Amino acid sequence: MLGALACASALLTACGGGSSGSNTDPDGVVITFATLVRVSAEAAGTQCANGGVRVQSGMDIDSNGVLADSEVSSTQYVCNGADGSNGSTGSNGLSTLVRVRTEASGAHCAQGGSAVLAGMDTNGNGVLEDSEVSSTSYVCTGSNGATGPTGSTGASGSAGYDSLVSLSTESAGANCAYGGQRLQSGLDSNRNGVLDITEVLATSFICSAAPADTQWVNVTGTAVQAVSNTGYLANASANVVITLPASPTIGDWVKVTGVGTGGWTIAQNAGQRITTRGLPGGMDITWTAEALTGNWAAVAMSADGTRQVAATSGDLYVSTDTGGTWVQRLAGQPWSGVASSSDGMKLVAVTNGGAIYHSADGGQTWSDDGTARAWSAVASSADGQHLVAVAYLGAIWTSADGGASWSSHESNRAWRAVSSSSDGRVLVAGTNGAQLYVSTDYGATWTARASGQYWWGLASSADGQRLYASVDTGTIWMSNDYGTTWEAQGTSRAWRGITTSSDGRFVVATTSGGTVYQSTDSGTTWQSSADGGAWTAVASSSDGLTLLASKSGGALYGGSRRSSTTTGVTGSVSGGQEDALQLQYVGGGVFMPISYVSASLMFTVR
Repeated sequence: MLGALACASALLTACGGGSSGSNTDPDGVVITFATLVRVSAEAAGTQCANGGVRVQSGMDIDSNGVLADSEVSSTQYVCNGADGSNGSTGSNGLSTLVRVRTEASGAHCAQGGSAVLAGMDTNGNGVLEDSEVSSTSYVCTGSNGATGPTGSTGASGSAGYDSLVSLSTESAGANCAYGGQRLQSGLDSNRNGVLDITEVLATSFICSAAPADTQWVNVTGTAVQAVSNTGYLANASANVVITLPASPTIGDWVKVTGVGTGGWTIAQNAGQRITTRGLPGGMDITWTAEALTGNWAAVAMSADGTRQVAATSGDLYVSTDTGGTWVQRLAGQPWSGVASSSDGMKLVAVTNGGAIYHSADGGQTWSDDGTARAWSAVASSADGQHLVAVAYLGAIWTSADGGASWSSHESNRAWRAVSSSSDGRVLVAGTNGAQLYVSTDYGATWTARASGQYWWGLASSADGQRLYASVDTGTIWMSNDYGTTWEAQGTSRAWRGITTSSDGRFVVATTSGGTVYQSTDSGTTWQSSADGGAWTAVASSSDGLTLLASKSGGALYGGSRRSSTTTGVTGSVSGGQEDALQLQYVGGGVFMPISYVSASLMFTVR
């Protein structure tokens, strides 16, 4: 029993600092006191007939770490039972444990305080668990005392330092490309009213913008090395070569204006090029005759221009390398139209007086639907599922399942051409001598539009908003509202095939007995881009940079549209007298036109 009491005493003493009470001093400062517990033996008597343990607790008012008798606010007793008869030696007795926990404000303590819990360690784990608590007492925090008088005012602190700012001129250089102001700030630690260099804590710069007036250099010789952010007047009777800055910074610019009759050329350094998509003459097409010749009637290609298909009046060929090589796949049919899905794997071809042919493997194998009509044209959606075909003096036929089944629409007319948006929703069909017919519901219904013309070719932007139609011995017609209204543009010619990029910006049209014409502004203006001949059909990649055109009785022609100069020292842009061009460096060796004046109508790009 004495050993258990000694252990309990030690435990109670250790727990004495686990909680606290508080009071308020005369100045209103809250003072916190620790709650202490004292355990002592209780002799046999009134409290415990057979003796036991006295557990006393209270706040350590004098903060000496010892619970004085005057600090005791609660006393508990853990009494021994009556002596029984001596029995056999039993197991070790149970220890008495005490635990102190914080008591929230409530019924037991109005201002909060500590709860002192005591009991026997019945499970012998050395921890007083809730189920082992046999008695609880509370040591409560007293209420706050009255506020004490205000203390006297402390001595005044020393005077602080003034903040100073200094502005001075900053010359053009690393901190400000075009000069500006240097702004320095700090504390006037020596109180002389001047921001000395040793007092500067921060420095910043207010930089001037690039000068609004260009610094121009009058060049009367034949060559000059350009400096960034400078303008050059090419003022000579011979061509003036201005070489771009070798190490420009992003945002740097160069201006060139032709003053003399010799004109000018902007030359490049290694690794440099100039984008030309926005320049007149910067999107010229280079046409190259390919090996095959024949009476070509129809051409088509994939969205990227890699896979191509072309048909003569008797044979059908496919290419998988942008027209580099061609393989004959079908023969002995009077082909009148071909179409391709965007990936070039689903192809459809129609014959005049025969069937519709399908291929699902890029043209390697083909099957026909067994029909026999005077098919004149066919078009396909991007996925190859929605197809539309027209028969001369017949109907319009549509398929929503890649050609597995077909349904007819409209009256029998002299249908000659047809086009489709990429999703197959917006369709246009042209007649030989009557109106255009437009459908915006996948061919379910059709509405007559425009006037009666000898329509020959049709082309559609990917979304079907921009539409183009060519007329035999007429003009090019355009619609910018999905075919609701149409307007004639350009010169009357013997127009044949027509094609456009997916955004409707780059348009190419062929003529019979004339040349190939191109527009880089959605059909507003047109320029000749090839030699003369009996041009027939033409097809474009989705970006308008790859083209395929054909001649009747001639060759197939691959077209490549320029979008920049040749990279390196062989590339250049040239202009003439009164031509002007401003270029800005955008990084990666690339300069981009940001303004121009083209008195010569177009620039020469190499």
